Amino acid sequence: MASVRYVAIGDSFTEGVGDELPAPIAPWGPVRGWADLVAQGWADSRGEPIEYANLAIRGKLVWPIVAQQLESALALRPTHLSFNGGGNDMLRPRTSIVHLADAFSQVLRRCDEEGVRLILLSGANPSAQLPLSRLVQRRGDLMSTAVVERMGGREDVVMALNWPDAELSQPSYWSEDRLHMNSRGHHRVAARVLDGLGERVPEGWRSLPELPDSIRLARGQYLREHLAPWVRRRLTGTSSGDGREPKFGGGWIEVAPR
Repeated sequence: MASVRYVAIGDSFTEGVGDELPAPIAPWGPVRGWADLVAQGWADSRGEPIEYANLAIRGKLVWPIVAQQLESALALRPTHLSFNGGGNDMLRPRTSIVHLADAFSQVLRRCDEEGVRLILLSGANPSAQLPLSRLVQRRGDLMSTAVVERMGGREDVVMALNWPDAELSQPSYWSEDRLHMNSRGHHRVAARVLDGLGERVPEGWRSLPELPDSIRLARGQYLREHLAPWVRRRLTGTSSGDGREPKFGGGWIEVAPR
């Protein structure tokens, strides 16, 4: 059994949406993302295989992530579990920051009970490029502060806080939909996680060259192709993750050093 068994839970941020690959790359498939990059970087840094699973599904609210993914993840008996959520909640009316923070407390409690080291992430800040940017910024600031307070200064929790990273808020780190990071953004987040773990960060991951897909869509095209479908899902009570299965939910995959 590998000495590191890492499982990731969360929503589209952890699933890797935005880091779409032009051709599927084994074992990641067409969508990769920061958690997959961390798994590979971790194995490379240690020079030995690690076991990795990713139960994240796009579109999930924070409490459904906890209800549907946490116990399944812990049942795998990991050494480390990464958790992020709340991004989808912040875009909905009447969001309770206390209720969101309670989910993070629950994940920490269960990790403590099972002897699993928690890797806690805050999502990157897309507010500058979104409609209702001030509302998103305010809620994100409040949630980031509340979650850090819930951790109570625990030095054994790996903290990878992306929300305060002003560089990561720049448009060149984001995909066309302005809600999900592109490959450049996912690499920067992965570098922060590996750094928090005390592992070697591959050269360049903190700031890759700008990508062609960072070109901004015209306002009308953005509204038609991305904002309007999102509004339709809210009105119909559907989610982009409905009917989806996690890409690595069937158990561990082995990630070997390159």
